[in-house]
Amino acid sequence: VQLQASGGGLVQAGGSLRLSCAASGRTFSTDAMGWFRRGPGKEREFVAGISASGGSTHYADSVKGRFTISRDNAKNTVYLQMNSLKPEDTAVYYCALNRWRASITTQASNYDDWGQGTQVTVSS
Repeated sequence: VQLQASGGGLVQAGGSLRLSCAASGRTFSTDAMGWFRRGPGKEREFVAGISASGGSTHYADSVKGRFTISRDNAKNTVYLQMNSLKPEDTAVYYCALNRWRASITTQASNYDDWGQGTQVTVSS
């Protein structure tokens, strides 16, 4: 399985970015997906998760109301729409796949496959 994350970049505070994560080597309609991030000097943290069907989502409190996770199973792609970005959102963002698990988990150790990461930098 390969996960290819894209869409990161430099944006001013208050701006928006949309991250994409394309999966290959597997039809991931049976797999929950998640986005995590690691900021400078910080531990990796859960950002958002989506169930295999896309019917359920879950967000970290820090991004709730600003970020939206979605998926297109026909395209094997998961998205993270990030609005009202803040400098504290600066991080490398990683997508992750949880094989054969339909429901969302926030624990990184439960995910089987990880993308390479995409840098998001929010300037003040």
